[in-house]
Parts: sequence; structure tokens; C-alpha cells
Amino acid sequence: MARAPRIIPWSEMAGALDSIDCLAEMERAFSQYSNGLSVIPPVGELVFQDPPGDVHIKYGYVRGDEYYVVKIASGFYQNPDQGLPSGDGMMLLFKQSSGEALAILLDEGRLTDIRTAAAGAVAAKLLAPPNPDCIGILGAGTQARLQLEHLQEVIACREVLVWARRPEKAAAYCQDMAKSGFAVTSADSPAEIAAKCQLIVCCTPSTRALLQAGSLRPGTHVTAMGSDTASKQELAAELLGSADLVVADSLPQCRERGEISHALAGAFLSEDRIVELGKIIDGEHPGRESEDQITIADLTGVAVQDLRIAAAVYERLLP
Repeated sequence: MARAPRIIPWSEMAGALDSIDCLAEMERAFSQYSNGLSVIPPVGELVFQDPPGDVHIKYGYVRGDEYYVVKIASGFYQNPDQGLPSGDGMMLLFKQSSGEALAILLDEGRLTDIRTAAAGAVAAKLLAPPNPDCIGILGAGTQARLQLEHLQEVIACREVLVWARRPEKAAAYCQDMAKSGFAVTSADSPAEIAAKCQLIVCCTPSTRALLQAGSLRPGTHVTAMGSDTASKQELAAELLGSADLVVADSLPQCRERGEISHALAGAFLSEDRIVELGKIIDGEHPGRESEDQITIADLTGVAVQDLRIAAAVYERLLP
């Protein structure tokens, strides 16, 4: 008789994460992906209109690894108005050699949030200017908070400018992040972020471009991770076309979703100008090479990230 999988609630996972180097796990994930070691099928997706939301099903494995993962994560963006978190989900971990279900990680979508924020820090480590004078954040939700917290590991700057569609959300963000040692002020528009910041993180569910071509200062790096469906867009397609370096977490995935998909569709960008993040991690392609380069990372979220963080948490909690 098969052994029942272990059910792990978020309350158990939270403590285990304190001893996990999430940035290192994400670097390992992107390396394994770009080296062709992983098997990652296309994303399963449900998109809802009323209320607006989406559900992603991501799954895959690394050849020769011990596990495979199936992850379900949702985002319903009107939930906070009802006192509910915008995200939820779980990760299912299986033994690769037998298909045995090992664990059901009831992470409430938080492992997805954390691995996404850690990936943003990896991108900044490799692509951002070393000493930006101000960090710009587009968005004021959970991911906007986590992105800034994880950036502390790779960027010394503590001056932050935030923009959100709802001023009250931006004001709450300023107060909350001040408790973590950041000096945060609100911007009136995304254009103000572009004019004043050399490291910009976009984490909204916007369906129209927030940053326009020609708006960035020389030497700026932008990490965009909000555009994880075909209908979402935070960056003007022309902006990617004019960048010095465009980086994808997964080129096959970015053909179908994310900022790169819009730039490719509009013929502002060709695939030969796109570099996968794992290639930079492995030293096969340089990251930032000069102070004036404009760099963009498009992070759509790859299942190998879910595999690495789920496996790390599971192994920390083994008896």
C-alpha cells in the first residue's frame, strides 16, 4: 500500500525557510533550466473575468533529480477589498523514480511569492547598477513588499520611490516598508519612477504599459514580473526594443506571455537579442557590462523554481 503524502501547512514551512538560501536555490533553478536539464511543459492557465483573476498550473522535473513538482497558484486581485489575500495555492511534491506522492505543501501561494521575489533579487544582482541612488517599485501589494525585502541581500540602496494606482495603497506601503529600514516616498506616476530611479521593479497585474520607450535614465535596470499572462503588460514593447540587454527566465515561455511576447509580436525585438537568465548565471553570457547600459529582465515564473523551493522546504522538514 502506498504511503500517504505528508501534509505540510504554511505554519511549518515558514520556520524552515529561515535556513534556506532562496537566492542560491533560484540561481540553481535557472542554471538547470537553461542548461537543458529540466523538463518543463507549457503553463496550464485559467483566466477569469468576473471577478478578474487567474490560476496557473506549473509542473516539471530536472533529469536525474529526486523529485518532480505540480504547483497550483491563483491570483484574484479584488480579494483584498474583501479582506482576503489576493493569492492562494499549493505545491505537490512527488518522487521522480516512482511517482510516489511525498508531500502536499499547503503554502497558500506564499512559496510562489517568495521564489518570485528571490528571482527578482537574482536578476538585480546580475543586471542592476551596483550603486543605484533610488529603487523604484511599481505596485504596492505582497510582491512589491517581498521584492524590496529580498533586494536587501544584493543592493545597499535604501531610498525607494513607489507608485500604485490607489494612493492609499502606496501610503500604506510607505509606512510598512519604513519598518524594514527603507526611506519610501510615493510617486505621482510611473513616469516619475522612470525619471528618478535606476533600479525599477514592476509587480502589478496591469494590462497596459506603465513604462514608456525613452523614459529610462542611462544605466537603468528594470525587472518586470507582473505580466504572467498574455493579456498583461507593464512595459511598452518599444522599450524592450531599445534596451541594451533583454533577459528572459524562459525564452519558450516568454514567447507566449510576459513583456517579451509583446515586443516579439510587434517586431520591436528579435529572439537573437534575448538571453536567458541561466546563461548569465553560468557565465555563458555577460550581464551588465557598462554603467550606461539599459537592461530589462522579464520574469514569467518557471516551474523549476517551484521544484527547487518545494524540495528545499520538504528536505528541511524531514525527521
